Amino acid sequence: MDSGSQKYKYDWGMDATLDVIGGKWKPLIIYALSDETLRFSELMDRLQPKITQRMLTKQLRQLEEDGLITRKVYTQVPPKVEYSLTETGKSLMPILDQLCEWGYEHMGDRIKYQCEE
Repeated sequence: MDSGSQKYKYDWGMDATLDVIGGKWKPLIIYALSDETLRFSELMDRLQPKITQRMLTKQLRQLEEDGLITRKVYTQVPPKVEYSLTETGKSLMPILDQLCEWGYEHMGDRIKYQCEE
């Protein structure tokens, strides 16, 4: 195998971006964390009724591995865990805002909620 093909994980910048924020839930999780730190239960409430606890856990782990969110665990009973965006995660907000605006502009009659200002 060509050693040059092992050097890069992605062929294009779009590949990298979609790998990190692709899918149904990751952009919504990032958007929910855009202005505040949230606990797991608060994220569940914002993404309900469609996301499962298992799927949210999986997506949060991937976002943390990719450096887009931080997870802060408080040593107390019951355990308290908070999630917030890193600077890298915050840098995605202009892109996600544009996606939200595009959706509302072109699919507005099918959208229940407007993008947050």
